[in-house]
Amino acid sequence: MDEPTTPLDVSVQATILELLIAQKERTSCAYLLISHDLAVVRQIADDVVVLRDGAVQDSGPVERVFVAPVHPYTRALLEAVPSLPLNDC
Repeated sequence: MDEPTTPLDVSVQATILELLIAQKERTSCAYLLISHDLAVVRQIADDVVVLRDGAVQDSGPVERVFVAPVHPYTRALLEAVPSLPLNDC
């Protein structure tokens, strides 16, 4: 799947991801997901490979890569993800 939820609004995106996760759990199927949306990757992936110019920069279980990235490029990608302030609501 190449950027399967990119053109969708957030509520439709959530529904699609829930369906994909349910299908994966029900059938034990595997997906190859290509995405720049790291939140989607973290939600749906078990394992992740970070590529730069066609070369692997980092790979492993999604939580390990997101929590303790090995390569500086992966760290830079994760640091570039905007976060919403939770206390300003």
